[in-house]
Amino acid sequence: MHATRAAIAASVVYVVAGLAWAWSGGQPGPPLLVSSWIVLVAAVGAFIPGIANQVTLARAYLAAPALVYAMAPGGFGPLAVTVAIAGLTDLVDGTIARRTQGVSSFGGGLDPVVDGIFIGAMGIGLTVAGAIPLWLALVAVARYVLPAAAGAVIMLGRKHVDFRHTLTGQISTTLNLVLIGGVALLRGLNLDPKNLVLGAEIVIPVATVATFVHLALALRRWAKATGPA
Repeated sequence: MHATRAAIAASVVYVVAGLAWAWSGGQPGPPLLVSSWIVLVAAVGAFIPGIANQVTLARAYLAAPALVYAMAPGGFGPLAVTVAIAGLTDLVDGTIARRTQGVSSFGGGLDPVVDGIFIGAMGIGLTVAGAIPLWLALVAVARYVLPAAAGAVIMLGRKHVDFRHTLTGQISTTLNLVLIGGVALLRGLNLDPKNLVLGAEIVIPVATVATFVHLALALRRWAKATGPA
C-alpha cells in the first residue's frame, strides 16, 4: 500500500481534531501520551485507502478518549458520548463502503482490529476505575484479537481470505458497545451499574463463544471450498 492524497487529508483532519482535544483543558489524560497515539494512528492511516476505511479508523483514534475518560473520576459521561460516536462509525462504515463500491477484504479485516483497539482501551480504563472486572475486559479484547490473529496467520500462508461480518460477530460487537458503554453511562449518571455488569459477565462471554464457533464453522467451509494450497 502507498499513501494517497485522500488518506493523507483524512489523517491531517484527524490529527488536527485529536491534538486540539488532547491539549484542551477539559480532557483528563496526559496530553503528550494521547498526542503520540493520535499521531501514530494518523501515520498508519495515511497508507489506508478508501473513505469507508477512514471512517472505520475513527474508532482507533477514539481509543485514546475512551481510555482516559474511563479511568478518570467523572469521565463516564464523556465516555458514553465517545462510545456513541464509535458506535455510529461502526454503523455507517459498511454502508459507505457499499455505496462507494469500496468493499474489500482489507476493510473487512480492519474492522475487527479497530473494534478490538477501541473496546480494549475502554475495557482497560473501566477495569482501572473498578467498574468492571479485568477478566471481562480480557474476554472483550479476545473477541477481536483471536479472529484477527487467525486471519493474519492465514494471510501469511499466502492464501486469500474474504473477510466478512458474521451475524454473531455483529451482534457481539453491538452487545459489547451497549453493555460496556452502558456501564460507563450509568456511572456517569451516578447510578449503580451492578446489575448491568452482572448481565455483561454472562452475555459477553456467551456472545464471544458464539462468535468463535460461527467463525470456526465459516473457516471450515472456506477450507473445504479452497482445498489444499
